[in-house]
Amino acid sequence: MRDAVIVEAVRTPVGKGKPNGSLAQVHPVELLAHTLRTVVERTGIDPALVDDVIGGTVTQVGEQSVNITRQAVLSAGFPESVPATTVDRQCGSSQQAVHFAAQGVLSGAYDLVVACGVESMGRVPMGSAVLPGTDPFGPGVAARYPEGLVPQGISAELIAAKWSMTRDQLDAFAVSSHQKAATAWDAGLFDAQVTPLAGATRDECVRPGSTAEVLGGLKPAFYDPSWAERFPQIEWNITAGNSSPINDGASAVLITSSETAARLGLRPLARLHSFAVTGSDPLLMLTGVIPATEKVLRRASLTLDDIDLFEVNEAFSSVVLAWQQETGADLAKVNVHGGAIAIGHPLGASGTRLTTTLVHAMRDRGARYGLQTMCEAGGLANAMIIEAV
Repeated sequence: MRDAVIVEAVRTPVGKGKPNGSLAQVHPVELLAHTLRTVVERTGIDPALVDDVIGGTVTQVGEQSVNITRQAVLSAGFPESVPATTVDRQCGSSQQAVHFAAQGVLSGAYDLVVACGVESMGRVPMGSAVLPGTDPFGPGVAARYPEGLVPQGISAELIAAKWSMTRDQLDAFAVSSHQKAATAWDAGLFDAQVTPLAGATRDECVRPGSTAEVLGGLKPAFYDPSWAERFPQIEWNITAGNSSPINDGASAVLITSSETAARLGLRPLARLHSFAVTGSDPLLMLTGVIPATEKVLRRASLTLDDIDLFEVNEAFSSVVLAWQQETGADLAKVNVHGGAIAIGHPLGASGTRLTTTLVHAMRDRGARYGLQTMCEAGGLANAMIIEAV
């Protein structure tokens, strides 16, 4: 029976998604192309052998339009014969790329495939794909949700209220993310996975000196009188400090079968074990990680106690803390090298960034099983389990 294994996993440093960010001058096609070149350089593979390149990007407009993954393949110097496609499952786009790539290998459709992702949020602002005056939802959705859907920040506030989270809890989680990421950088734990670019060598948003006192002085990021009137239960505890920042970055993983890896002299880092996707309430929007975790564990015939490490995307502190309350997972096993609140969340790149971080953390810690899950706009979530080889 065929399997699917990861043989390389790389990412760029994550820059601030602002005009003065460390990667601001790098075209998003070049961001992604850099990770593709690095995968080829590190593995020594002939890029002509790559059956497909599947990339994730959320805001597919402007410099990130026209199938950006194809442009990155050409920019990276791959043969013109190597195909590419770009998928959108919102924040989980490149995790979905991993799912598709692995499923292609398992089915026999692919022997060698790259899953990757990119987002340059400084150059292509979030939400810019929605043209002024247009409605991306349509009348059917409006009829189904007559009171209207809400932005992600309001969803994060609703989650905090539903699970009775205090501002102190949310900020403490954020501080811990920065501390873990800073410790990992200082210990050299990111060195093997990060490929420097344009003079950037480290994640730009990690703040080693972050404290609860500093975060406690920040104002609510999403307060609006109309939302306050509609949702009186909201206590307005979500701030820029306990939310993921706006970022630029790219990441890529090379996936193949154990048989092909042996034939090409490649060393598997981890086996892709099980996958799940799910939909959830689009009003709360970000809670899909809870049923997705349950679903992937059931498919894998594993329990929560079998999992050694978790990567749960830190879109907001409230997302991870609600997931933890519902699953009962040990927070000491979650995002052990920091998460998106510190490292950053370049939307389309985050799925394979989490995979890269998880694969390397499992190797460093001798873990057997790792579980990755991501919340996504619209009430969606991906989850997968990887196993050490």
